Amino acid sequence: MAKRRNRFEIILDILNLIQRKGGKVKPTHILYGGNLSYNRLKGYIEELEKKDMIKEIEFKGKKFYELTEKGISFINETKRIKEITDAFGL
Repeated sequence: MAKRRNRFEIILDILNLIQRKGGKVKPTHILYGGNLSYNRLKGYIEELEKKDMIKEIEFKGKKFYELTEKGISFINETKRIKEITDAFGL
């Protein structure tokens, strides 16, 4: 049986997904790429917007979510922490 992701892992998955797609994505890409239900996605999007990690933008009449500097910084810091923990075998 597959291990369930915790809140931190889901948030990091969402931010990484946006970054991999060039820094902005449609909500449906996050929904499918993050393997989330619509209600859970909505909650995470609201939280990430409140924490200024992503922002909603409109491009050619469509809604997108874009990483902010704070979101990019969060991704970079978590990568750094993972490198440190891996180096110590944790």
